[in-house]
Amino acid sequence: MRPTKSEDDALVDLVDVILRKGAVIEADVVIAVADIPLVGLKLRAALAGMTTMTEYGIFEEWDEAQRLRHREGVDRRVE
Repeated sequence: MRPTKSEDDALVDLVDVILRKGAVIEADVVIAVADIPLVGLKLRAALAGMTTMTEYGIFEEWDEAQRLRHREGVDRRVE
């Protein structure tokens, strides 16, 4: 009997890779009416799991603040 891989696993694998390694998406958008550019947008998004983000120095302060806030909340419940 040979192992098989369902097609649903491809999406799971993709999400796993994005969370572990991360991905950066960049886009330049120009909104124009009658060939006259009105608005220009430069977009950049980083997608990754929090562990990966903090390894690269992104959201370190936010992560530390959230962990401290959580610890304080747990300490209050224990008292």
